[in-house]
Amino acid sequence: MFGDISPDHIPTNKYQLMFLGVPPLTCTNISGLETELVTSEMPDRTIVSGGQQKATEFTIMIPEHHVVEQAAMEAWLIESTDPVLPSYKKVGTLLGISVSGNIIVSKQLVGVFPKKRTLPDREMINEGELSLVEWTLSVDQVFPLT
Repeated sequence: MFGDISPDHIPTNKYQLMFLGVPPLTCTNISGLETELVTSEMPDRTIVSGGQQKATEFTIMIPEHHVVEQAAMEAWLIESTDPVLPSYKKVGTLLGISVSGNIIVSKQLVGVFPKKRTLPDREMINEGELSLVEWTLSVDQVFPLT
């Protein structure tokens, strides 16, 4: 494989996730984003595309001690809770940044809202690892921008 991969790759640890109306988030982990089409099985057992993308979800991990970011996520969760505010679905951008910073691959996330928050486990035998809050976000569509 040496020589087959173009130089200046995009590492998995160099990224940014941003949403309109939400302060910058420090995500220590972002799960993969799936894009799947709605399909139908025909009587002859072939599969055809319905032309639409299915909504999907992904998770992000934010350090618990980042109180401004956690407060922003909590406020967004409240927007998404009854009575649901019209502003609860947001638009976001996920950037992948190359080693040199010269190449940026971006995806636009449309119709995003937090649907679940998972607080970290607590245990006395832990040696003091970073405490992370997991947020599950729903996404209507993912579009490539670059």
